[in-house]
Amino acid sequence: MADKKKHFSLDALRTDGWFERIGEGIGSFQALCEIVGERFFAFSIIVGARITALTVDRRSPDQTLVDFVVGVGDADQDLEPQRLTLADFRRRLVGALLVEEDKEAPVPLRESDVEAIQLFIGVRYLLLAPLYGYSLLELAVDVKEPKKAELVVNHDGSEERFELEGFRLRLRAHIREELERVAAGARSAIDLSKVAEAEAAALRKEWPKVVALLGAWPAPLAIFLRTPEGQMLAPEARALIAKGLGLLGSSCVHLGDVEQAEEVFRIGIQYAQEGLAAAELFRRLGEALLLNERPGEAIGPLRRAIAFGGSAADVMPPLARAFLKRKRYVAAFACLRDAIDAGVGERDLTEELREIEAALGPGLTAWKARMLA
Repeated sequence: MADKKKHFSLDALRTDGWFERIGEGIGSFQALCEIVGERFFAFSIIVGARITALTVDRRSPDQTLVDFVVGVGDADQDLEPQRLTLADFRRRLVGALLVEEDKEAPVPLRESDVEAIQLFIGVRYLLLAPLYGYSLLELAVDVKEPKKAELVVNHDGSEERFELEGFRLRLRAHIREELERVAAGARSAIDLSKVAEAEAAALRKEWPKVVALLGAWPAPLAIFLRTPEGQMLAPEARALIAKGLGLLGSSCVHLGDVEQAEEVFRIGIQYAQEGLAAAELFRRLGEALLLNERPGEAIGPLRRAIAFGGSAADVMPPLARAFLKRKRYVAAFACLRDAIDAGVGERDLTEELREIEAALGPGLTAWKARMLA
């Protein structure tokens, strides 16, 4: 039986190497590939999302901020600027590529009608194919049954044949796998065995090493906590995660990134929930806020640390300093008395005690005399 299909060579439409050729004209091409991900950067070009700026978060790469515009305008200011985290930007790109077009393209009739062949296959699929090693060779279409059109492709050196819709499905599966792969990479960043190594590094005051070991934790842990698996996490695992985040937050404080430390401590508190692990994180959060010249905000977490069973010797001195900065001298003096009762030496609190005595003056002296009497 004679073949009723029309056969179209795709030599004129083949897009092999298009992404690399575009890269030759972009000065920041390599940096964008490393930060956004090579294929995700290619996806952005395919859907028409032009990246205008990146605010890189080295500790939590998924929280890197991506500024971009979508569409074509005479200038950037003609387009509405948008900003997403890198994780959300990737999801947006994948969502845009997976949406199917509503209208069907007409069947091409002549091999010279390149545009009609492009529309029939789908421009996005022509651009996606080389990203996954497919080189398009030939299109075969039966005019009476266009939905059964076939593609002949070269993949990894061997010739393969697909129904056109089957080929599209395969490329969409590759796109979904790309997103799942980076998500799995984020999840695998949570290696609880690193906590012991980070603790040893913290004892040696090797703060950059602690950040290198645990710096990728906050973003995936914040997401994981909202999943059913995160809610069902065993108390031992929660405590270990909280401890790791405590170490990371303290390292951020020592390295001068107090705002990042505050975020890390707050995630850690959600994992700790209660008990001594929560007390330790509330103490560290309070001290970070105090260091960031936010004494009023530090008082609450430090009080929570005491409520959850934190050591008075550890918590009362910073709580006293927070009260002092807010000029609440009586409360500060009460905290210092509790700290001394818990074993903290007066010599270690000399400056605070001197400041309180100067502020309260004769009133404090009279009170002390009455207590002695």
